[in-house]
Amino acid sequence: MQKNTPPRSRIRLTRRGRIALVVTGAVVVGTAVAVPLLILGRQEGRGALTLVIPEGRRASQVYEAVDKALALPAGSTEKSLAKVDLKLPDDARGNPEGYLFPATYPLREETGPEELLALMVDTANQKFNGAPLAAGAQRNAMNVYQAVTIASIVQAEAATEADMGKVARVVFNRLERGMPLQMDSTVNYALGRSTLRTTAEDTRIDSPYNTYQRMGLPPTPIDNPGEAAMRAAVNPPPGDWLYFVTVRPGDTRFTADYAEHQRNVAEFNARQQSAGAQAAG
Repeated sequence: MQKNTPPRSRIRLTRRGRIALVVTGAVVVGTAVAVPLLILGRQEGRGALTLVIPEGRRASQVYEAVDKALALPAGSTEKSLAKVDLKLPDDARGNPEGYLFPATYPLREETGPEELLALMVDTANQKFNGAPLAAGAQRNAMNVYQAVTIASIVQAEAATEADMGKVARVVFNRLERGMPLQMDSTVNYALGRSTLRTTAEDTRIDSPYNTYQRMGLPPTPIDNPGEAAMRAAVNPPPGDWLYFVTVRPGDTRFTADYAEHQRNVAEFNARQQSAGAQAAG
């Protein structure tokens, strides 16, 4: 771990349009929260059953939810991807992560997984490609897929909706300075888990989603963000923040000063150790 912030560097776009960074560096950014466990719902609404997909669920969790909602064998929805022509952007390369839009979807007796997946992606395209969000992405020199990728990180990292804009600003500030994002949420995605604690060993995993080791954005979104996260991703507030950590619920601390961030992380660690000791006792 290096304590010196690398010099500001310009961002260049790869041929696929994703952000790549020229200068390397390593400064721990910390994390806000882990992605919550899936909340499934089949609710009665106006006489029809519905399936509720909350914000921030990964594609794997959505597939599982659809399997359960439609009483299908495990893995059926994921296998159905080969049978449906989803209207995904070229950068997605057929991977719907980020485009299974969180919403409430109606379930009829004849509803199949292909229909549900197509409806989720069509809803995402309708939301993301609309004037406010698409224009916001362009204003920040991004395409919509890049904005969805940033929004997915914001969705996973922000402790509250009020924090989303600041988390997005941290992402932009680190990219602009040629710093690795070092987001625990992307490492969690690579490891297929959700946790508040990331070890040094975790950060050495060989994965394109390891933003401790790889520069720029991960190759795909890491979950399926909602509209609030997308708004934050394309219109973050001004600020010089480079680090953040949720010390306790409702207390996420953003700073541009590494020494201050170290103190905040130390307080977070102390609280985690105290909570663990109390639980063990």
